[in-house]
Amino acid sequence: MARKSAKKASAKATKKPAKDATTAAAKRIDQLIADVGDWRGERLAEIRALIRAVDPEVIEEWKWMGTPVWSHDGMYVLANPHKDKVKLQFFHGAKLADPRNLFNAGLDGNKWRAIDFFEGDAIDKTALKALLRAAIAHNTEHSVPRSKGSRQSLL
Repeated sequence: MARKSAKKASAKATKKPAKDATTAAAKRIDQLIADVGDWRGERLAEIRALIRAVDPEVIEEWKWMGTPVWSHDGMYVLANPHKDKVKLQFFHGAKLADPRNLFNAGLDGNKWRAIDFFEGDAIDKTALKALLRAAIAHNTEHSVPRSKGSRQSLL
């Protein structure tokens, strides 16, 4: 029994703190933005800045072999650059009010909603910030499952 306890203690001691993992995710998101390099990288950086402005306690994660995910009491939004667009996907978008009709993809689903940004599209920053706040509020008010590996603090 003492051996098992020693192994557990050793495993806990070698685990990196959540802050390191969150910092690593932030660096990978920085690298993704740099690697994309064109208007999609600029748009992704703009979206990320809006998320951070709305949610100073946001947790940045790197999921599914290359997807930036933002969490607050559970995952609430992810963003990916595609060939011709940047997709901003809300995990519980079907539950959110969208009075400015920002959602333009995934409208038939019963959970997710997305906004596809194409080259030249302007971001309605006020409306997007409101939608991000609503997503955070949804997670805070409901029992939303946390992702495996959710971090407990920002950078």
